[in-house]
Amino acid sequence: MLGQKFDANALYNRIVHYYIDKKSYSKEKANAIAQTIVAREMQRRICKNMKCKHSMDDHVRAQETCLVLDCNCRHFVR
Repeated sequence: MLGQKFDANALYNRIVHYYIDKKSYSKEKANAIAQTIVAREMQRRICKNMKCKHSMDDHVRAQETCLVLDCNCRHFVR
């Protein structure tokens, strides 16, 4: 089982609503925080192998093998 794919839009919306509703931040500040967090999470989910650079969603979780056909990546590098 590959698991659930990363949804940047859902994360962005949850963060913005959290900071506006719970922390009473302005929309601009909440958007800036959300953009920073989503960008960091997207970078964290990219293979650090210089030849690969595919997302974690393109790797088999159990064996960490890349699912892209023409890629030689044999395991996900964090």
